[in-house]
Amino acid sequence: MNYLKKYCAVILLSFLFAAGIAAAGGSSDSKPIDYQWSVPGFTTDFTRMLINPDEILSGGPQKDGIPAIDNPLYTSLEDAAGWLEGNEPVILVRIGDKSRIYPLQILMWHEIINDELGGLPITVTFCPLCNTGIVFNRNFSGNTLDFGTTGRLRNSNLIMYDRQTESWWQQATGEAVIGEYAGKNLVMIPALTLSFSEAQTAAPTAVVISRETGFSRPYGQNPYTGYDTPGNKPFLFQGTIDTEHDAMDRVLVVKHKGEELIIAYSEVKDGGIFQLSIAGDPVVLFWTSGASSALDAGRLSEGRDVGSLNAFISEVSDKSLAFSGTSAGLFMDAETGSTWSGSGIAIEGTLAGTRLTPVTAVQHFWFSAQAF
Repeated sequence: MNYLKKYCAVILLSFLFAAGIAAAGGSSDSKPIDYQWSVPGFTTDFTRMLINPDEILSGGPQKDGIPAIDNPLYTSLEDAAGWLEGNEPVILVRIGDKSRIYPLQILMWHEIINDELGGLPITVTFCPLCNTGIVFNRNFSGNTLDFGTTGRLRNSNLIMYDRQTESWWQQATGEAVIGEYAGKNLVMIPALTLSFSEAQTAAPTAVVISRETGFSRPYGQNPYTGYDTPGNKPFLFQGTIDTEHDAMDRVLVVKHKGEELIIAYSEVKDGGIFQLSIAGDPVVLFWTSGASSALDAGRLSEGRDVGSLNAFISEVSDKSLAFSGTSAGLFMDAETGSTWSGSGIAIEGTLAGTRLTPVTAVQHFWFSAQAF
């Protein structure tokens, strides 16, 4: 069964989405526009809109039809290893000295986890259709926001809403596009997307989000089998796609001090390293193998190896570092000869134990990176 047929079957069984075609993406306006448009079940101020409502796809499930997880339970690395394979992709979040691991096999079915880490309220989000895993600070304008799913998409991307004002937020950008907060932006928190095995090494004291979510879902299974196959057309997207890359090519959008750069995995994969300057700061991207695609095979653990790509400030104690790859799939800096992992940690040498500072960077498919 191809991915489209299986996707539709999942819709009928689990009410994830309804089939449809998204309108071509348009540009956002600087001020809210008064469209005569509203959605039953929401108390959103629909007089404040930054986008044309024709760009919004109404899915099968209504508000919270895809249930967010609130106040998640946690389990140890050892217990999680009983159901989470080492090659499965996860999001690793570190705030202060606290680390937490969010498996995509859980986010695949919930898309939003409202949590608190290191005393900071955060929301961890994942849009399968765009492959975008993003962490946001939930502290906003003097309030702590809780997020849910609207059941709507724009340019194939998840539209969230906050339960306090019911403003609608574009997940890919963190911008409120409808409602009281229209035009405002959530703060993204740097996080790493990598294999569970690498996450365990990078954060040996971390805990993992538990499968005990209060919902019955086939965690570990992928309802989008074959979706990211090269040459496939993105589902629910009609925008123009630049042919520089395949629509489903993986890219990393690096966001730093108001500047953005799109770097394709293919530009980094062969050498494992991509060094650049952004907003005047030295940045290095490390690509490592060992992470499976969440959107390929029927089970996440059986997906093809697409690896992981993450970005860091390549500077320690105000001194820039130049890196090269090693035969073991690790990295070495020329200045001290220290060896580094793909998670930005020095594991041998003079700088052993040092962590590079992660840069805010969002995984995307090429088509969605262009759209947003």
